[in-house]
This record gives sequence, structure tokens and C-alpha cells, in this order.
Amino acid sequence: MTSPKVTLRRLRELADAETPIVMVTAYDFVSGRVAERAGVDIVLVGDSGAQVVLGYPDTTSITLDEMLTLAKAVRRAVRTPLLLCDLPFGSTELSDEQAVATSVRFVHEAGAEAVKIEGANPARLSRVRAIVDAGIPVVGHVGLTPQTATALGGLRAQGRTAEDAIRVARDALAVQAAGAFALVIEAVPADVVHEIRRALDIPVIGIGAGAADGQVLVQHDLLGITEGRPPVFVKRYAAVGDAMVEGVEAYAREVRESTFPAPDHVYPASPEVAAAVRDFIDGL
Repeated sequence: MTSPKVTLRRLRELADAETPIVMVTAYDFVSGRVAERAGVDIVLVGDSGAQVVLGYPDTTSITLDEMLTLAKAVRRAVRTPLLLCDLPFGSTELSDEQAVATSVRFVHEAGAEAVKIEGANPARLSRVRAIVDAGIPVVGHVGLTPQTATALGGLRAQGRTAEDAIRVARDALAVQAAGAFALVIEAVPADVVHEIRRALDIPVIGIGAGAADGQVLVQHDLLGITEGRPPVFVKRYAAVGDAMVEGVEAYAREVRESTFPAPDHVYPASPEVAAAVRDFIDGL
């Protein structure tokens, strides 16, 4: 049975019913199909693809055109979940007009149904308002904002002092007031997020933020595809990366041992066909 298409209204209904919203990242056709088949609610084409797919050192390195290429591939795979796309660093910073133009490209070229933008300073809030006024739904992102992590002291938890926790709360309320329909809160203590949620009317999607209206993780992290130690808030549900290496190692071993390809892995030919080719070669 085909699941109904996830819309903004459906997300609101899930939040009102206290049914947690499931969001996961995807960056290509294959990971998009995984998300589709798994029945998640939101697929995020995240700028984290800069690191986990393209091998860049941070999220700020990915370009708008690269993000659009990833998003278009995911769009070809995703039908039921809502497709949400990150606005990459450098594609919104200059002006509201630039932010709107970027968002329109994601809608027109990649079929995005909403965009996500980090931060809550006056310029970022102006961008949120402008994009919403252009008719494009926006998800905000506060707490740890990787695109500006250097200004926050690096990739570390936010809201751990009273002053910083109040800053995160103000940011969350400001993003809601600017018109965002949902909010990602990243790397903020669960107790702080609990208090912030009491003042918000929009769904909160947590990542390293404890209980919320929903959760988001990087697909490559939760599947154990990425190497190295994951962030503390990541739970690995599989060891796909290790399984991939083991599979390629087994393939390489069988090739070197001349046990692959086996008879089951070749196309048969009739004796007459083989004889005809043999006679042709012998006659050269």
C-alpha cells in the first residue's frame, strides 16, 4: 500500500498528535531510495554532503551548483517524504534577493518543497522573512550552526551556560516569528530544549537535543558508513561501511585467486559459435 504524500499539513498533524517526525539526510539517488523505502517523513539534502559525499573538510566548502546536483538526484528517488534542502554557505549571505533567488533555484531545478537556513541574527531573520514572503516554506536551524561554527567556538554543544541557553531560546523564538514552519535545534542540552519548546508553536526537530517533535540524523552516520568516531548524539544502527569494505576485499581476493568469475557468472555460447570465432582467429 502506497503511503500518503507528506505535506506541511501532515507534519503539523504529526506534531499535534505527538507522533515524532522522522527526518534523515540523503545526497544521491541510492540514499534517497533508502529513505523512501524506509518510510521517513522528511528527506533533507544537507550541506553535510560536503563532507560525507564530496570529501570536503567542512560544510562551507560545498557550492550551490554542487548542492543542486545532489538535490536533483535525491528528487528522482523520493516521492512520499517532504523534500527539504539546505541553503549552502555563500548562497544567501549577500542579500534577501540572493536568498530568494537561491531558494527559487532549489524549487525549480530540484523540486524542493522547503529550504533550511541556519542562524538567527538580524540578517538571517530577514532572509527567512523574504523567502517565506516569496511563497517558499522555510525550516530554521539554531543552536550549533555548522556553517558559522568558527564564530561559536567550533563544533561544540551550545546553550550550556544560562546566558548561552537564553540566546538559543531567543534565536528559536525569533526564527518562529520570522515565519519558519519548523525548527532544527542542534547540540543543545535536552533540558534547555524542553523549556524552549514550551514557548514555540512550530515543530522542533532535534539533533543532539534530546526529545523533540522529531529527530534528524545524517544517513551515513546512522548506517555506519562514515569513518571515525561519530558525534556523541549519533546512534549507529548498522555497520554498512565495514560491510562494504569486507565485500570489496572478498571480491579482490577472489579475483586474485582466479575464483571469480565462476561458471555461474559468465554468458554461455554454443559450441558452433565458439568454433566459428576460433576458425576466424586461426585464419588471421
